[in-house]
Amino acid sequence: MASRGLGGLGGGRGGSGGKKSLSARNAAVERRNLITVCRFSVKTLIDRSCFETIDDSSPEFNNFAAVLEQILSHRLKGQVTWFGYESPRSFWDYIRVACRKVSQNCICSIENMENVSSSRAKGRAWIRVALMEKHLSEYISTALRDFKTTRRFYEDGAIVLGEEANMLAGMLLGLNAIDFSFCLKGEGLDGTFPAVIDYTPYLKFEQSSDSISSDEEELRTFGSSDSESSTPENVGPPLIMDENSWFNKCKRVRQKYQLTLEQKGYLEELLRLRENQLSESVSQNKILLQRIEDSDLAHKLEKQQLEYIIVELQDQLKSYQSLDQLSAEVSLSQTSLDPSHSQEGDGKQDTLNLVNEGKEDTPSLLGLCGSLTSVASYKSLTSLKSNDYLASPTAEMTSPGLTPS
Repeated sequence: MASRGLGGLGGGRGGSGGKKSLSARNAAVERRNLITVCRFSVKTLIDRSCFETIDDSSPEFNNFAAVLEQILSHRLKGQVTWFGYESPRSFWDYIRVACRKVSQNCICSIENMENVSSSRAKGRAWIRVALMEKHLSEYISTALRDFKTTRRFYEDGAIVLGEEANMLAGMLLGLNAIDFSFCLKGEGLDGTFPAVIDYTPYLKFEQSSDSISSDEEELRTFGSSDSESSTPENVGPPLIMDENSWFNKCKRVRQKYQLTLEQKGYLEELLRLRENQLSESVSQNKILLQRIEDSDLAHKLEKQQLEYIIVELQDQLKSYQSLDQLSAEVSLSQTSLDPSHSQEGDGKQDTLNLVNEGKEDTPSLLGLCGSLTSVASYKSLTSLKSNDYLASPTAEMTSPGLTPS
């Protein structure tokens, strides 16, 4: 019994591991199929553009739009509502957030379109506008670089989260050489039905060289009513089919050659633009380097001039200090030789101080006594200068007490 239980447990583990490996294999095959079909659809779209203008009626474009819509919707997370339910969402919700950083983007114009209401229809309108603007690869590259937003909108195992995402951006770059013409009011923007991929244009069976009978012989055998009608004399149709096949091959080679020439012209034009941009950047770099050198030289000259001015000022300061010391010594020597001069100088200084104090006290006295015109008992200003109030200096000089002995 114990052995049976262990065996059953091991079988359960093996079954769970097999389911995981099967699911991983299915997811890898699904991603590879979508990327391969996208590459084929881009090639057929480029081939068709050599002969006619691509519009909404082109089956190659409709198939490509369906493939791109399936890729961008692969493992897209649903939107959780307030009640905890998960409602489905369109890839436009992801593109609207992840492609905001693209310069001169068309997100706002598509959001404001009146005839497009559903999210799926807005996503299909965005594909057409991006193709007409020749910026579809730039939009996809910018969205894939925003890995945080991509992880928020997609589950693990999605194409946009795997290594196939880089291949997708590279494949879409070739569509910039095609001139598209779409009507944004047609039936192609109807978002009520999901897009369906037509795989029949990309399915091709190649018969090996070891096969006994050819396709023409098998068709004749199945189409004949009896075995006797298929005689070896009837050899005309195979030769005609060979001529047609050679003609078709020649036509395909001519188409590839024309496409290669157009791609070559586009790449040469792109290379010329890049070379012009590089030359302009190099010339601007040289101009900036020259400006930096000139500014450095000017700064050095200004620094030298300032240093020279500082030295001159220091010399002048030293000379002034020496002059001050010399004048101080001379004044000291004069005061020591003539003391009476020093006393007179002190007397003059005291007199000047008294006069200054009298001048400073005048406003305060006027403030305390008020205006001279308001009191009638005050004397006039001329009476203040009379001999009764102020002593005349001539009288002091002529008085006998002040005359020198």
